[in-house]
This record gives sequence, C-alpha cells and structure tokens, in this order.
Amino acid sequence: MTALVKEGYRRAQGLTRVHARSFYVASLLLFGARRRAAFALYAFCRRLDDVVDVGPTDAVAERLARARALVAHLFDASPAEDTGGQDYPWHPAELAALKDAIRRFAIPRAPFLDLLSGMEMDLRLKAYPRFAELDRYCYCVAGTVGLMLCPVLGYSDERALTAAADLGRAMQLTNILRDVKEDLARGRVYLPADELSAFGLGEEDLQRAQVDDRMRAFLRCQIARARAFYARAARGIPFLQGFGTRRMVKLMGALYGGILCAIEAQGYDVFSARAHVPFSAKLRLAIRALFRPQTLLPAPAAEPAVPLLPSETST
Repeated sequence: MTALVKEGYRRAQGLTRVHARSFYVASLLLFGARRRAAFALYAFCRRLDDVVDVGPTDAVAERLARARALVAHLFDASPAEDTGGQDYPWHPAELAALKDAIRRFAIPRAPFLDLLSGMEMDLRLKAYPRFAELDRYCYCVAGTVGLMLCPVLGYSDERALTAAADLGRAMQLTNILRDVKEDLARGRVYLPADELSAFGLGEEDLQRAQVDDRMRAFLRCQIARARAFYARAARGIPFLQGFGTRRMVKLMGALYGGILCAIEAQGYDVFSARAHVPFSAKLRLAIRALFRPQTLLPAPAAEPAVPLLPSETST
C-alpha cells in the first residue's frame, strides 16, 4: 500500500468519525481492509453530497456530470495514484484509497452510477406523487450504498444483495420521516402525495406542522413500511461471511431503526424536534451487538410484503 493510499484511508476515517458517528461506531466492528474500505466508501458518498450542496446551485448538473467522469476514472486501469484533477471536493488521497478498495474487493461500477442518478433526481423532483417513484429514489441514494458495501463485507449468496439494497431503502425512509421539517424548509416533500391525500393530508398540512389524528395515522403507516424493509434486510444477514460483518449490519439497522422508535416516543411530532437515538441507547445497542447480536434486527420467518399503499387506505 502506497503512502498516498494510506493517507487516503486515514482521511476517510476522520471524515466518517466527524460526519457519520453511527456508521463510524458500527464500522469499528469490522477489521483491517474491510474497515478501511467502509470508511473510503463513506467518504466518497459524503463528498458527493458536497457536489450537490456546496457551490452555485445553477452549476450542480455540471458538477454531477464531472462526478460521472470521475467514477469512470475510478474503474479504469490507471494506477491508484493517478486520481485526476484537483477541482473536485475529493482529496486525491481519498480517491486513491477508494480506487484501492474497489480493486481489492471487486466493488462493481453500477451502484456508483445509480447513486449519481439519485442525486440527479433531486435536481428534477421536489415532490413524489407515488411511493413507486420514491422507492426508486431511495434505492438510488441509499440502496446503492448497500450494494457497494456487500463485496466489502463478503457474501455467500446473491440474496444478500437484495437485502443490502432493502436496508438502504429502510434507512433512507427513516431519514425522510425524521427530516420532514428540514426538507420542507428546502422546498422538498419526500412523502408520497397520493398517500398523504388518502389520509386527508396535503403539503399545506405539513407546512402548518400540526400533528393531529390524520398525521399520526399517516406516520404510523410510513413507519410500518420502513420496518418491513428492515425486516427484509435482516433475512440477508446470514449470507454475510466476513468476520464482524453480521454484527456491523445488525448494529446499523438497530441504530437507524431506533429513530423510528424515537418518532413514536415523541407522539409522531416530526416538526418540533428532530428524532434521535440518545448516546446511552446507542451504547446499549453496541454492547448487544458485541455480546447478544441475535437480539438485534432479528429475521422474520417469512419475507414481509411492502405495500405500495398503506393498508389503512383500503378500509
């Protein structure tokens, strides 16, 4: 491993520790090259967020196009040290580390391109009429990360890939429910419009930030859907092979799933306070992941269905 690649892995670890504390803690259950690769992948995704969020908004499409060119470079045959220009938010050492991880674990190109497609969806869409469109978005911006991580974690069956994408979907749906207020402030509504309407709600109700019976019933259904995705993801965990990888995925699912519990605990009020898992609860989950991993993210006997519309709308 060259000095540049080593520096890149160090920088990626530092970036993860600062910006993704839950992922950082869960990744500590991995070892050696697997842990380093997990940090390198997170750093790439974090910098890609900067491509969208930092700089003139009218140039985002151009910056994403350049990011696509960068992805092509990551998968070409040039040495890891040759990381292209300096006009990206990525440091050359971070790109060298990512290229090393891609080669070491044979991470495929397709999830990187789909992730960029998800970022481009945010340029075109400010709202989602149906869950089918939102599901595509959740896959692109989060399910793809699960697909990137799968080769790093090691797996024995292709069903692990489907489960990894479902875990990403579950986590993104959780983020959407937690961040309703913040997204509204940015002019975005990620909650399916037809499902809001089925409960007698609209964007104006979200803007009023009033938590009434309609809102609580709607959010209960959205939480149930997210949990169905977590349960589907749990069925893929036995196919992971790397040492510590099952514990890592269980802990990540439990940490993010805990946000749903926090939303319930605050009476489904996603407007007054941002739901989060307290540090003490995170510590307890980490201890369980070490000593009683079977109690975290247990797999259901049968794969749960994920309806396109909440069941309440048919009653």
